[in-house]
Amino acid sequence: QVQLVESGGGLVQAGGSVRLSCAASGRTFSNHIMGWFRQAPGKEREFVAVISGSGVFTYYANSVKGRFTISRDNAKNTGYLQMNSLKPEDTAVYYCAARYGSSWSGAPTSGAPTSRSEYAYWGQGTQVTVSS
Repeated sequence: QVQLVESGGGLVQAGGSVRLSCAASGRTFSNHIMGWFRQAPGKEREFVAVISGSGVFTYYANSVKGRFTISRDNAKNTGYLQMNSLKPEDTAVYYCAARYGSSWSGAPTSGAPTSRSEYAYWGQGTQVTVSS
């Protein structure tokens, strides 16, 4: 089992920045791929970004590419999502998720796990609200 706890959400103005953290406990963090998803009110939970176990490979949704950066510090068992140039449409509850494995076939450009069903472990979510 892997337990995940997100933090760092809050209210930010459009154009601003926020860094989310995801603290992991349980099994060896570096043996797990970590992803970030988000869910806006009335919408389905959608993929944001994913990072391989070592942190070498990353993959992003087109909607956040160039603005968000996913990273991890395996020594601290913590993952991060740095969000810059925020827009009101980025408002959502952000979830971190993990699945066992070091990477994905075709990394980094193809085969990334972007579906909810591909992740076994989830955090409780943290709210990010971007005001215009």
